[in-house]
Amino acid sequence: MELWIPITIFAAFCQNLRSALQRHLKDSFGTTAATFVRFGYGFPFAVLYVLGLHVFAGVPIPELNGAFLVSGALGGLAQIGATFLLVHLFSYRNFAVGTAYSKTEPIQAALFGLVLLGETLTTPVVACIVLGIAGVVTISLARTPVSTNAILKALIGKPALIGLVSAALFGASAAFYRSASLSLDGPGFLMQAGFSLACVTLFQSVVMASWMFFRAPHQLKLTLAHWRISTLVGLAGILGSLGWFTAMTLQPVAYVRALAQIELVFTFAVSWLVFREAISRNELLGCSLIVLAVIGIVLSP
Repeated sequence: MELWIPITIFAAFCQNLRSALQRHLKDSFGTTAATFVRFGYGFPFAVLYVLGLHVFAGVPIPELNGAFLVSGALGGLAQIGATFLLVHLFSYRNFAVGTAYSKTEPIQAALFGLVLLGETLTTPVVACIVLGIAGVVTISLARTPVSTNAILKALIGKPALIGLVSAALFGASAAFYRSASLSLDGPGFLMQAGFSLACVTLFQSVVMASWMFFRAPHQLKLTLAHWRISTLVGLAGILGSLGWFTAMTLQPVAYVRALAQIELVFTFAVSWLVFREAISRNELLGCSLIVLAVIGIVLSP
């Protein structure tokens, strides 16, 4: 098994854990503060990882260059924008279709990878990506009342547009992150990924903290008052991001983001096994499609 595969599955698991913690925080903090702790409290762990590689493994710290700074900044801003749009979807009553559209990220990541990095995909992998997205869409719409009028209204409504833009920004951020990591060229994939993550997370922390300082200072204070749970979110988030950055340094972004859809399977497994929540037939069908897509990607040459 290629190394990027278990790294991606580990990242998906950590992201699922981080999301669960953030949902818990959102009720107490608000959307902005719950989003900020992912970056602000994760940054120190990324720095410790880089220092550990440098001090204990003797891996040299890369030198900054223009291509790295531009790609990293664009990726960081794109990820912040994508996250805010995705959260904003929940303010709409018919957000399910918009959320489903947001899960078209692997296709859009493939397009950005082609445009920005010249990456191409094999036909079987493209088929697996489409199969996985079909599974995600099936899950997203599983509890939505089905009628011709409701579907048409949802497909051309604002939530659908927001979902597509969110997916485009997530796809762009992944491609920019891979570009930034590869531009370091030399210290090894672990240091390239870790150093890229530390720099991007610092940039995102500064951007969000500055915005919150002037627009929502009370939420910034809440993150400081609840530093213990915020630290857990930051740790889970940085472990997941470290997995993404490392996997995307080793493999084209479309492969990584397609395999990452396995996160939904983890979500439903926890829902069923831990919380004893019922799962509908359509949700089970969607999970099955995702599992088949993941197996296809893993077995593809």
